[in-house]
Parts: sequence; C-alpha cells; structure tokens
Amino acid sequence: MRLGLAQVEPCSNPETNLETAGLVAAEAGEKGVQLLVFPEMFMAAPDDPSDLPSLAEEANGSFVQGLRHIARTHLLSVVAGVWEAIPGHNKVYNALVVIDQQGQILERYRKIHLFDALNVTESRAMSPGDALPPVVDLAGVPTGLGICYDLRFPELFRSLAGRGAELILVPAAWYSGPFKEDHWLTLLKARALENTSYVAGVSLTGPRFCARSSIIDPFGVVIASAGEMPELLTVDIARARVEQVRTKVPSLRHTRPDLFS
Repeated sequence: MRLGLAQVEPCSNPETNLETAGLVAAEAGEKGVQLLVFPEMFMAAPDDPSDLPSLAEEANGSFVQGLRHIARTHLLSVVAGVWEAIPGHNKVYNALVVIDQQGQILERYRKIHLFDALNVTESRAMSPGDALPPVVDLAGVPTGLGICYDLRFPELFRSLAGRGAELILVPAAWYSGPFKEDHWLTLLKARALENTSYVAGVSLTGPRFCARSSIIDPFGVVIASAGEMPELLTVDIARARVEQVRTKVPSLRHTRPDLFS
C-alpha cells in the first residue's frame, strides 16, 4: 500500500484548508498514493481555542463532505483531523475521520488523551472521547489510529497491535518547544519498536508546530522524514516486512497478560 503523509501549514479557515486538501490529494493521486493522511486539527487551527465551538461541525458537516468528495475524485482513502460539535455543549471533540476511496465514512476516533501540559490546556475547549481508537482495513493493511498526545501512552499502541494493527497513524499538531522535536521522533520510533509495527506520524508545520513528519518501519528504521516546510511524504507499506520483523523479534507473542491486568 502506498501511504502519503501531508505535512501542511493550516489556517483558521476550514474552506481554505479544504482547498489545500484538494491540491495535496491531486499530487498524491499522481504519485499513486492509496491512503492520504492529514494532521490533527487540519480542519482549522485557530489562535484562540475559544473559537472552536463556532468552527466545529456535526459528524458529516460540510468539511467532512468536502473530504469525502476529494477521496472519491482522486480514488484514495483519507484520514484527517476535524472538530466535531457536541450538541448542547460549548466544548468540542478533537477527532479523526476515516474515509474510503468511494467517499464513505468508515470510522471516527475522538482523542481520548487531552494535552493539559507544558502551558497548554486542551480540556478548556475539548472533551475527551470515551472509546479506544479502531483498527480498520485501509488498502489491505490493518491500520490503527492515535492522535498527538496519545503517543505518550504506550498502552494504547499495544492495544492496537494486539487487535491486529500493522500500521499505526498518528496525526498530530505537535507543539514546538525545548526538546519537543526530540520527544516526537523518539516516541514515534519507540512505539514502532515496541509493537513491531509501522508507525507514521504527520504533524502540522508553521510557527507553533515542530513538523518533522516521519514514517518508522517495524524494526525502528526511519524510512521517510520531512523537515520544517510543507511536504508530501510517500512510502510503500509492506505487510511482508511486518511479518519478517515479527518473526525475528516475536515480542508480541512474548507478552505476559497473565501478570498484567
């Protein structure tokens, strides 16, 4: 399966970001990409979190409908970060939507770990989801999902691997700051090594974010990495590589569920 990671610089206008999605999808389609992944908060990245309730939409709002049209037009699956409205509440869900090549919504994941750390308090504007992320077949590859801060919770990734994930996508808006780029790259590699799975992290770029989108193979090898500018990373995901590594390092078979609750 050919995977594409769209490292983009967002704005606070969903329509403008949707135009960006169309341009990137056209390039991805020309490169044979079958699964195109956009970062967390791709729908809009406002400077003021209090703007989120006015930006958020229902589960199949106009922004998601636009993504569905893009997926159909370019015959590729799309994963993207969206803001989902919560009826009757002034907080929103930070969510991912998964769309297939026919434009159908396959899955949705609402971020369960909110980033209340390092002078950021997401819980002021967001509500956490209450369900583990799904594992979904995308272009023939069992694929799990996580969002940004989830990367610091290894039990989530072990759950995905235990449910069959061979590729785990981590759309992020990874804030810049002292050591933050090192944390991002180290954690991506650790989650791949621990679970002998491909791990693909795609971050926003721009003044507030560290970018450095990267794809790590099941043996911890960085097979693609972006710098600080907007970029479309493409790489072929090989299930045979997962099988090869899991044969050499069968750590998933060596876990001790009898000792851990």
